[in-house]
Amino acid sequence: MKQIWIITKRELQSFFDSLMAYILLILFLGFSGFFTWIYGSDVFFIKQASLQAFFSIAYWTLFFFIPALTMRLLSEENKTGTIELLLTKPVTNWQVVMGKFLSALLLIVVALLLTIPYYITISTLGNIDNGEVFSGYLALILFSSMYIAIGLFTSSVTNNQIVSYLLALSIGIFFQIIFGMLSRGFSGLVGKILDYLSVQSHFESMTRGVLDSRDILYFLIFIFLGLILSETMLIKKRYA
Repeated sequence: MKQIWIITKRELQSFFDSLMAYILLILFLGFSGFFTWIYGSDVFFIKQASLQAFFSIAYWTLFFFIPALTMRLLSEENKTGTIELLLTKPVTNWQVVMGKFLSALLLIVVALLLTIPYYITISTLGNIDNGEVFSGYLALILFSSMYIAIGLFTSSVTNNQIVSYLLALSIGIFFQIIFGMLSRGFSGLVGKILDYLSVQSHFESMTRGVLDSRDILYFLIFIFLGLILSETMLIKKRYA
């Protein structure tokens, strides 16, 4: 655990040293604040004490921001050759993967914590459903973790950050859009499988305040799969 935390701190520091953290936080808060409070289906438009407007915009904002956050985690080290140096240290492949994963996740958690004033403000406007808020934030954390794991994997297969970003975005589009669209064109078992693969159905269920073990298991499966694939790529590099 000590080695994981050392890697996590190093990566977090690099986010802030490169201004990536500040850019992400400013853009995330800017986009989410604008669409939550000012434009379109904002809280004043729907006239309900609810964070649904925020959850909806965060769903898309994080989808585009997370690949930008993860694209350098391993690809930069592949390019500079520092990944070989890192793998000679007394750390396991899993510790390297988890350290980098947690660094990105902690930055997302910080971004979400900075939106707590949204909850405080809306709670003063009416009776807000606290269970729905908790479930919604949990959905955002699980959703983010899934795409961080995918981004970490795409970052491990290339030494080009742009390629990593595009790969992560391409894989994400299937979960974000394509599986949901295809599920509406099929019936029976195929339709159910495609609908289950769609991240939207699980995310929307949780943001409505429904904590279903099937939704949580869905995110955990793909988080674990992304991390395992990332570790596999590191193992190949260690023994290449």
